[in-house]
Amino acid sequence: MAKINDIVEEIKALSLVEVADPVKLLEEEFGVSAAAPVAVVAGGAEAGAAAEEKTEFTIKLKEVGANKIAVIKVVREVTGLGLAEAKALVDGAPAVIKENVPAADAKGFEEKFKEAGATVELA
Repeated sequence: MAKINDIVEEIKALSLVEVADPVKLLEEEFGVSAAAPVAVVAGGAEAGAAAEEKTEFTIKLKEVGANKIAVIKVVREVTGLGLAEAKALVDGAPAVIKENVPAADAKGFEEKFKEAGATVELA
């Protein structure tokens, strides 16, 4: 038990980035995952569902659809990009349009893309 306590004390002194590497090595070595089931940790299925609710999303343009010009306009509105940059994003679909978008804004942007005929994914 003393060895384990010593290891824990050593881990406490590390940054999160430094801890990630040994965790990956242990997962690979023993064929296990350090991730605990959300429902068990959170205290039940209802708490697990609440813990999974995202507050920020990444908007990914999956398909442009028939009205490319309307989609470019929405991309410009959502990102603040210029015409050439917005067109390049649309031409490069599938492409990430914007990251770390608050949930309320992401839903509104998703609706605007749908109205323009595009298909987007919120991740």
